[in-house]
Amino acid sequence: MKLLKLSIAMFALLAISFTTISCENNKKQESTSQKMEMKGDDGHDHDHEAMETSSHDEQEMTSTTTEASNEEVQQTSKSDAIVASYLQLKNALVADNSKNAAVAAESMLKAFEGFDASGYNADQQKELAEILENANEQAEHIVKNVKNMHHQREHLDVLSNDMIDFLAIVGSNKTLYQTHCPMFGKKGATWLSETKEIKNPFMGGKMLTCGSVQKEI
Repeated sequence: MKLLKLSIAMFALLAISFTTISCENNKKQESTSQKMEMKGDDGHDHDHEAMETSSHDEQEMTSTTTEASNEEVQQTSKSDAIVASYLQLKNALVADNSKNAAVAAESMLKAFEGFDASGYNADQQKELAEILENANEQAEHIVKNVKNMHHQREHLDVLSNDMIDFLAIVGSNKTLYQTHCPMFGKKGATWLSETKEIKNPFMGGKMLTCGSVQKEI
């Protein structure tokens, strides 16, 4: 009887041990299966590599976007420098100040040199080159004719048309107004202003408010 009880107890102990070992083996197999799912046939962790590749691609895209954005900002800054020097020139002649007009024209010449048209297409580059070449010539005449304000104003008329053509291609961050004076020269003259208020650079103090706004740029 005692032997029978002992045999039953040993059998129960063996059954428990077998169950425990079986459960542990199942857990190991599940763990190994999960790891294999994360790896490829070559044993590499492809999910991790894919995440790294995706992150690298995103960084490259962000870098490219940032570079393009920076280039656009630089180009806009350079075109704004041309606009700023033009407005200084225009305002100097509004005030009948030929010396300040010459100084502003010199600043404009430097701004022309700093402008890079490489970011535009071939046709635009050709057109910009022609516009800036002529505008440069007008600014040089304004610098040289510091003692002849009427001559400066004649060149401002041509220069203003060059600026209108220039901005039609490159644009401007600043709102400008194309304004016309019917009293200067045979056909009148056009200029760009930062305000709607008429302050005529061609007539100056003689007829300061002569002119009208044609359109907003």
